[in-house]
Amino acid sequence: MQDKLNEKIKLNLGCASRPIPGYINIDLDTLEEIKARYPNIEIADDIEVFQYDIFNLPYDNGTVDEVRSESMLEHLSFLEEKKFFYEMQRVLRSGGMLVFSVPDFEETVKLWLKAEDNWQDFYRNDEEAIRQQHWFGQYSYSTENRWGYLSASIFGPQNSEGQFHKNCYTEKKIRKIMDYLGFDIVELSFFRWKEDRDQMINVRAAKR
Repeated sequence: MQDKLNEKIKLNLGCASRPIPGYINIDLDTLEEIKARYPNIEIADDIEVFQYDIFNLPYDNGTVDEVRSESMLEHLSFLEEKKFFYEMQRVLRSGGMLVFSVPDFEETVKLWLKAEDNWQDFYRNDEEAIRQQHWFGQYSYSTENRWGYLSASIFGPQNSEGQFHKNCYTEKKIRKIMDYLGFDIVELSFFRWKEDRDQMINVRAAKR
């Protein structure tokens, strides 16, 4: 597939509940499945979500202007990570932007090491527990206990197969990957996921 000549191609990979108007939104789930998973989030009727292979995107070399991916890379395995970044290097044009955010694994591990080792109950994934966010005996986003939200932050919520975390990122690792693949970091900043949870690393990098 190739969009019209002179029209900017902007991709939003792993869009989940955050499809963006003006972008080609891509996810494992269909739009109907996304709406069912996130019933409290309004998604515009004219939004489309495509199920393209993110490791083999239907775009020619150097034709994509921007790729965004929010909180997706931690769900890829070490082997998939390599395929993903090389595919970004392939499809983006010179000067094209790669924009992504990932949990700050180093910060999370520091919090885990400082927290109380007080295991309370097995992780639950029944409907009530998922609805109320049950983290090993807690209905809380507190980081005071290792076996609560912090463990779910490291390994993923695990309420469904696609939520497992299979990889991790630090600022130093990201800087090395970007330089290795020929990207210049325009911005590397930090923010809180949903304002009160995991520290995230946000990256904007331009392909040389």
